[in-house]
Amino acid sequence: MSRMETQLKLYMAAVELIAEQGYSATTVDAIAERAGVAKGTVFYNFGSKDALFAALLEHGIHRLADSLHQARQSEPGDALRRLDAVVMAQLRFFEEYGAFARVLLAEMWRTTWQDAVARLREQALGVYADVLREAVAAELLRTDLDVETAATAVFGMVLTVSIEHRALHPERPLTEIHSTLVDLLHGRIAGRNAAAAS
Repeated sequence: MSRMETQLKLYMAAVELIAEQGYSATTVDAIAERAGVAKGTVFYNFGSKDALFAALLEHGIHRLADSLHQARQSEPGDALRRLDAVVMAQLRFFEEYGAFARVLLAEMWRTTWQDAVARLREQALGVYADVLREAVAAELLRTDLDVETAATAVFGMVLTVSIEHRALHPERPLTEIHSTLVDLLHGRIAGRNAAAAS
C-alpha cells in the first residue's frame, strides 16, 4: 500500500470517528484501529493527532472546493444557473462525504483550526462569492448584495441541509432538496431583478 493510500485510510477513519464522537474523544489508538493499521503508522505519516486532523481538513476542503469550482466552470448558463450548479455540487459532495460535513459543522470553527477556516473561506466560499459577484455584475442580483456574507450564508445553509438530509430524510431525492434551496436563494438574494427576469 502506498503512503497516499495509507493516508487516505487514516483520513477516512479519523473523519468517521470525529463525526461520531467528537475530536476530543477520538484517540490515535481508535483511529489506527478503525483504519486497520498500527498506531505508529499514524505518527509516521502525520506526527500527531492534531497534524492528522489539520491534514484531513486540508484534504477535504481542497476536494470540496475543486467540486464546487468544476460545477461553476461546467455550467454554460448565466451566473444564477452557475450558482444553482454550485449548490448542487455541494449537496452531492456532502451526500458522498457526510462525515466530513458533520466535522466541518461541529469541529473546525475552533480557534485551533483558523488556518483551515481561512482556506475554506478562500477556496470553497470563494467559489460562491465569485459566482455571486458575476450575478451582481450581470444585474441578476441586487446591486447592494453583501457578496461575502451571502456566500457564507449560502454555504452554511447547504451544509446544514445536507446533514439533516442524511440524518433524517435520506430517502428524499437531492433534486427535490436542490429545487427548494434554489427557490429560497432566488427569492431572497435576487430581489426584484430576478422576479422581473423570470
